[in-house]
Amino acid sequence: MNARLPINSPAASAGRTRVLVIDDDKKLCRLIRDYLDPMGYEVTAAHTGPDGVEAATAEGATWHAVLLDVMLPGMDGFEVLKNIRKKSDVPVLMLTARGEEADRIVGLEIGADDYLPKTFSTRELLARLRAVTRRAAKVVVNDDAPEEIIVGPLRVNTGARTAVLGDQPLTLTPVEYDMLASLARAKGRVKSRESLLDECRDRNYDVFDRSIDVHISALRKKLGDDAKNPRWIRTVRSAGYLLINPEAE
Repeated sequence: MNARLPINSPAASAGRTRVLVIDDDKKLCRLIRDYLDPMGYEVTAAHTGPDGVEAATAEGATWHAVLLDVMLPGMDGFEVLKNIRKKSDVPVLMLTARGEEADRIVGLEIGADDYLPKTFSTRELLARLRAVTRRAAKVVVNDDAPEEIIVGPLRVNTGARTAVLGDQPLTLTPVEYDMLASLARAKGRVKSRESLLDECRDRNYDVFDRSIDVHISALRKKLGDDAKNPRWIRTVRSAGYLLINPEAE
């Protein structure tokens, strides 16, 4: 039996934060629903990869966030995420097994906004959900004030949330775009890892959080950059990152 609720089910209430949980652990889905419901969240569950893709990308779907497990029947979480990212920028938090750093890195590289270990506490779940939904809400507000930032052949449009290098549009995840825009706005000033995490992830960061390094590495690849001989993003030891104008070097 498919336990997924219809997207526009009568249970949904106006003004509530709508969260889609894609996980085959039905007990966990119920626990998440029971915890978040009093906090103002409307939780819907899908228990297979294909059902998750269908729910997340259905016409008219208005999710504020998706919780996505890596291990799913029918299609794994990474494939689900790839399919979601073809149609939606909805914030996605990956659920990973404890200690599986490789899963977290892969998820971040293909478009996840954050991750939670399967041993997460309810307080951490709520904090991270609030963080990613706040960041998404800021994007909507900022869209009303278009601005194009030009750094050499790189053009970053903060209204359209697009980036173009020369005449080639860049395909960036939401977090990659936010980091690039933040570095571009700094206009040659060093951005600390902490400020990038605060601006782009909008949550309390852990000093051992390596996700920013993964995002920077992915961003460098898309810019055709080399960390050992950078033309675009320079690592400033013990300080942070700096966006270079290659035409001014």
